[in-house]
Parts: sequence; structure tokens; C-alpha cells
Amino acid sequence: MKFMRLFIVLSASACILSGSAFSQDPPVRAEDHKMDWFADAKLGIFIHWGIYSLGNTTESWAFHNGDISYPDYMAQIRSFTAKSYDPQYWAELIRKSGARYSVITSKHHDGVALWDTKMDGLSVVKKSPAARDLISPFVSALREKGIKAGLYFSLLDWSHPDYPGFKGDSSRYDARKDTIRWGRFLDFCHGQIREIITGFNPDLVWFDGDWEHSAEEWRASGIRKMILDNNPGTIINGRLQGYGDYDTPEQSFPVSRPRLKYWELCMTMNNSWGYKKDDNNYKSTYEVITIFADVISMGGNLLLDIGPREDGTIPGEQVNILTELGKWTGKNSEAIFGTRAGIEPGHFYGPTTLSRDSTALYLFLPGKVTGDVVIKGLYNKIRSVTELGSGMKLATRIVGKISWSSVPGLVYITVPETGQDPYITVLKAELDGPVKLVKAVPFTQ
Repeated sequence: MKFMRLFIVLSASACILSGSAFSQDPPVRAEDHKMDWFADAKLGIFIHWGIYSLGNTTESWAFHNGDISYPDYMAQIRSFTAKSYDPQYWAELIRKSGARYSVITSKHHDGVALWDTKMDGLSVVKKSPAARDLISPFVSALREKGIKAGLYFSLLDWSHPDYPGFKGDSSRYDARKDTIRWGRFLDFCHGQIREIITGFNPDLVWFDGDWEHSAEEWRASGIRKMILDNNPGTIINGRLQGYGDYDTPEQSFPVSRPRLKYWELCMTMNNSWGYKKDDNNYKSTYEVITIFADVISMGGNLLLDIGPREDGTIPGEQVNILTELGKWTGKNSEAIFGTRAGIEPGHFYGPTTLSRDSTALYLFLPGKVTGDVVIKGLYNKIRSVTELGSGMKLATRIVGKISWSSVPGLVYITVPETGQDPYITVLKAELDGPVKLVKAVPFTQ
């Protein structure tokens, strides 16, 4: 009995200790999973809108590069009306494209705010015929549609009297030497950041212009802390001198997957970020969709840009691209949203994605395919192959499989000429388990 009592006491003590240990596990925090929606989203719509949207100049770089004088550039604010601005229409068009988030310029490098900033008087609210906050109604419209709202913010401000000028080498002063003046600018800059995060509580803050100063000079760690103190779930892009959450390549498609786990390609539809009257060099819908397929195949997101006119109307070419893109994403949503990066190059000649549990392999076939497509080095048995959209079952056969070897044969899939998508046909291969591939052996001479 004494032994039994001792056993019970020891067992109870163990339970108490065990319970104590479990109770000390850190709770799940919002920031632990904040990138989940971003990883699943795949498609975002970028919006560059400002006084440059009259269409006569590029955005702020026009005066920086000497294409137009600074006074003439800033004079455009007197013609910025937003008279036909319909944020509900914008949000619905974005929803129809299939995009899960959108990022709008709250302030570009020219320093003109699209909200009613209290930090200075330079805003479309105070200086333009628009005479109202343009950010609030758009953020509200996005959230009504279930779309995540992001705000672009330029850290540098080439209009502010306490910023060191149009260029990093300074036409006014050296920020490293005149710390008092630079401190005044940082108070302004951080003050505007505080306004947009507390006023709009964005799901994503998309910084730009960080290249002219170091992380220490920007006090980037303080900016990040400010944002996450307001909302631990807010995502920050990769342009905060090392204090962001993901890589942001621009225009140029990476040949290999970027270093960080999360990444996003931001890209224009033509050659301009903002609306430009004489820029009609639009990418075709086919080109946009093939680029998008490559991006998601490498585990990234595409942030596709539109540039509305100053009155708030969106050019027809841009509306058409978003509409056609939406038809394709709607038809093939299973292979796009919530998927993961596809199989390594060499196993299939084209983009691929995988389902979250890796038991479904999606194959993207750009253009019209005739004959067979091939998967190499796949150990799994394929249960079925179907064409998304139509649900058509496709025939498969194994070629080159030797009974005494563990090396898999080649999987040939016959793709009929009829029923193919005009842009990219997507096939779904259901596997007998998580994807298992032959590992590449390095080539040696």
C-alpha cells in the first residue's frame, strides 16, 4: 500500500509538472501565420494613381530625370479631378480578375498624398479639384468584396523641404551631417506612416524609395515596430532596407526562385506605371497569363499594375486584360489559389503547381498543344488526368519502365486538340500520394 501511495504521489507530481510545462508554451500569435493569406493569394492588382495620371508625364521620375520642370510637374495637381472615380467599380473589376489583394499608391515620390494628411498641406484633398480623401472609399470597397487592402507609401519625399533633394547625393544637404534637419523629416515621414496604418489598418504596407538611405537612417526597425504594434498581422514588402517580409522583384522575371520563401513580381501592363496617353505598348492577355503561370509555378505572386486616368476612369485595354484574366483564373482556380510551387524544372516542360498536400499536380500548357506531353522521373502512380474547366478525362501511358529497375518510366499524356483553352490549358494529375520524384544527379565531366 505504501508503494501504491508513493506511485500515486509521483504520478500526480508528474502530471502537475507536465501540465505546467504545457501551460508555458507560447500562445499562437497573429504574426506566426500572417503570411498564409499572402502565400495563397497568388494575384494582386497594383494601382498607380496621382497627379501624373493626366497622362502627359510619367510619375515622379519625370521631374527627377529632368523631363519636365518641378513647377510644371506639380502644376498638374490643379487638373486632378477624380470626377468619375467609382471605387465600387474598381473593387468589382479587381474581384472579377481573380485577384485576392490590391495595393494603391497613397503617396508617390512627388509627396502628394491621396488622403487627408495632417502632417503637411500637400494632398489632393487640400490642393486639387478632387478635394476629398480617395483612399478610404477604396479600402472600404475592397473589404466589402473580401479583398485584402494594401497601401503603397514612398519613404522618400522629393517635395518636402526637409528631404535632402531629388537625389541621394543631395542638392540641399547631407542627412548624415545635418541630423537635426533629417530628424525633422523623419518625424514627418513616420507621422504619415502612422496616419495610414491607424487610419486604414492596411493588410499590407508596400514601401518604395528606401534605396536613398540606410536602414539606420530610415530607422527602419522603428517603422516595422510601429506597424506591427498597430496590427501584428500586417505584411510589409521587401523595400524597407531588410525589415520586410518578402522579396519584391520589379518588371524583370527571375530566372531562378528568389532567395526568400515569399516573393512577388510587380509588373506593368504596358511600359508605364501610371496612365500615359502615348503608351499603347500593352502586353497581350496571353503574355500576362503565361507570365502569371510562371510566377505561381515558382511559388510567387503577381502584382499586376493598372493606371487609371486622373478622372478615375480605367483605360479599356486594362479593363479587357483584367476581364480576360478573370475568365481564365475562374476556370482554373483550383490550380492557382492555395497551391504551392510546382515540381523542379526538367521533370515537365512548362509551369506546374501542386495542391497543398502535394497529391495533385497541375500542368500548364501554353498555347495550342498537339500530341503528347511528358512527365519525367515521377515515382507516383497517376490515378487520373483531367482537363480543368471541361472535366475531360485524358489517356496516359508509361514508356521505358523496366521491371527490374526502380527508376520510373516516362508518363505520356495525350492532349486532344479540341477543348483546349485559348490561353493556357491546365491539366490535373491526381497522384496516389504526395509527389515523389527522381532526384537530379549533378553532372560531372
